[in-house]
Amino acid sequence: MIEGRRWGVIAILFAAVVWGTTGTAATFAPDVSAAAIGAAAMGVGGIAQALLAGRGILRHRTQLWDQRRLLAIGAVAVAIYPLAFYGSMRLAGVTVGTVITIGSAPLLSAMIEYLLDWRRLTLRWSIGAAVGLLGMGLICLAEGAAHVKMAGGTSVPAGVFLGLIGGFTYALYSWSARKMMLQGTRSSVAMGATFGIGGLMLMPVLLLSGGPFLASWTNAAVGLYMAAVPMFLGYISFGFGLARVEASTATVITLFEPVVAAILAVLIVKERLPPLGWIGVALVIGCLAIITLPLPSWLRRGEPAQPPGVA
Repeated sequence: MIEGRRWGVIAILFAAVVWGTTGTAATFAPDVSAAAIGAAAMGVGGIAQALLAGRGILRHRTQLWDQRRLLAIGAVAVAIYPLAFYGSMRLAGVTVGTVITIGSAPLLSAMIEYLLDWRRLTLRWSIGAAVGLLGMGLICLAEGAAHVKMAGGTSVPAGVFLGLIGGFTYALYSWSARKMMLQGTRSSVAMGATFGIGGLMLMPVLLLSGGPFLASWTNAAVGLYMAAVPMFLGYISFGFGLARVEASTATVITLFEPVVAAILAVLIVKERLPPLGWIGVALVIGCLAIITLPLPSWLRRGEPAQPPGVA
């Protein structure tokens, strides 16, 4: 169980790293709207996941029908998430949009698990989430002033609002997919069906707004990269990890995504991250250590017999 959890954490960290590249990648296609970027990334990537899991989906179609409520909740959340997330980054800036979306997800995920599953949160999770959110707040403060100037002060509140919607939908489809897995559905089938249906919902958006992808090879390459690496490979890894780690813990681990986004913004987009931002990066890394490293024996007394996140 512990070994499976360790591989689950590694898989989710890989997903967080490749997801952290999306904001920087999107800057290479400034003529492509946020809706088109989101629809191409999650839509095409989601349909590819469904095709990869096609045989399993057909074999488990009766089970999926029995789980149709969870499947519908997850698919709608998948369709809304990229539109909100990429819209938030366009309005509030890459780092701030990522911080708000991913930073709100752990708390919203914990709220969903508490309200719907009556799951008790451990002290370790609470401390780790608090440290991580503090780090995210410092990154946001450090980058906020620059992004306000770039995006315009009036657009930032709208970007923050979209980021909160993105965080909620991210937490919601993580919860619904894991719930399906706990009911016996293989991770590839649960993720493939959820993202496949969500991807189909995004196709009309892509058809209406995706014309600029054909305007240049750079735009096309950005669209292909987003669909193939962060969305296809990233979510396959996330599904593998989600089968072994609780949704609330998984969303805390993905707090590493804004760290990657901030570092790439400095190295590639040539944004400047002030010292306060680097302190935030260190706190997020510390948060990952708190929730993933083994506890000393004298601290294990307050933990449940089965460690949180062990499926």
